[in-house]
Amino acid sequence: MRTVFTLGLLALATGVAAQDKIGKVEVGKPAPDFKLAVAGWKDKEFSLKSVQGKNVVLFFYPKAMTRGCTIESCGFRDKLKDFEAANTILVGISVDTVDLQQKFIDKEKLNFPLLADPEKKVTKDFGALGSSGLASRYTYVIDKKGIVRKIYTRVNPSNHPEEVLKFVKENLTEK
Repeated sequence: MRTVFTLGLLALATGVAAQDKIGKVEVGKPAPDFKLAVAGWKDKEFSLKSVQGKNVVLFFYPKAMTRGCTIESCGFRDKLKDFEAANTILVGISVDTVDLQQKFIDKEKLNFPLLADPEKKVTKDFGALGSSGLASRYTYVIDKKGIVRKIYTRVNPSNHPEEVLKFVKENLTEK
């Protein structure tokens, strides 16, 4: 009887672990395409498919205009030219509304698109939805063919833009 109980628990645990993987993105696999509203582009949407042929740094952040998110976003803003030189576009995403994203762009003079995911679907699909209901501070580096090449789940907002730029230059630029 004990063996049957143990096997039942093992099956249950395995099933739960398999469910935990649903919606998460893996290195070496294609990034899921999506469409989201872009701050400042009324009635316009962004999709990964629309930028295929360029590397993409897709960074999720918890809340527009908060301290850590401002530090990270401004760090990316200040390195935009370096990313562009590496054929890489920057895209920020949070569960904030388009209006709040636009205020963030205006206040911090951000020079790259911010995507609004208030329904939290894309954030969840990427495995970046935190238990608080906000996006976790995760970054996905996606190559020109749409393949995920790097996932950062531990991010220090102060040095993260430089860390990502270094990865892109070392791994995704033609030499």
